[in-house]
Amino acid sequence: MAHTSALNRLLLHAVIIVIGLFMLYPIIWLISSSFKPSQLIFTDLSLWPKAATLNNYIAGWSGISRVKFSTFLINSLIVSALCVLGNLASCSMAAYAFGRLDFNLKKLWFAIMLVTIMLPHHVTIIPQYILFKQLNWIDTYYPLTIPKWLATDAFFIFLMVQFIRGLPKELDESATIDGCGQVQIFCRIILPLAVPALITTGIFTFLWTWDDFFSQLLYINTAKLYTIPLGLRLFMDSSGDSNWGAMFAMSVLSLVPSLVIFFSCQKYFVEGISTSGIKG
Repeated sequence: MAHTSALNRLLLHAVIIVIGLFMLYPIIWLISSSFKPSQLIFTDLSLWPKAATLNNYIAGWSGISRVKFSTFLINSLIVSALCVLGNLASCSMAAYAFGRLDFNLKKLWFAIMLVTIMLPHHVTIIPQYILFKQLNWIDTYYPLTIPKWLATDAFFIFLMVQFIRGLPKELDESATIDGCGQVQIFCRIILPLAVPALITTGIFTFLWTWDDFFSQLLYINTAKLYTIPLGLRLFMDSSGDSNWGAMFAMSVLSLVPSLVIFFSCQKYFVEGISTSGIKG
């Protein structure tokens, strides 16, 4: 029986490894192709390049359209950081209000907030664009960052509401007896205990903002303001030669911040999901 059980576990792990390698193949091919000369990228399909070069990274980092790739990287970091800070501040306050405070029509407002999660993003694109154009925010980072400071991501509010509802209310009562107001309870009691949910919100916000292409394409027109997704698009030329090698090389570099943040905060990420998503 022990031998059969060990054999079953070995087969299960072998199947999981094969499936994992199959899913990782596009990433492995991307990394391999980033070291290949441009003329071999689509002719040499092997994962191990026959001829390796760093010219793709050098050319890609030099940028395009007189803008270095470091500019795109800094722009993405600025936009992502502002979005993360905005969501953490605004969504946590909104979640505390729904999770702890009592006010008129609370259930109605919470239901309306949940409905916005189900609303397709494409439905609101046109009215949002008209609003931002009237505010003269086009070709700035305001349309990408300001809404994050106004608690517009209902998913993260719901995530933190579920987490806050799982915290004992006796903590609030004890803090109230000690003379704490709602602001002090929020800052001193709720926020320290809600760190897993906050980190989960931060990771998701960073990844979604870092990889966002459509919204940034819609609102940003100047090359010097381009973020990484828009900067990578410049390496592709539909009417001429596309620099695939440089684009693949910079795509590999653009994965590094996301991987570092995800794996460094993986413990809190899993804890935030497990403790937030299953509580009613």
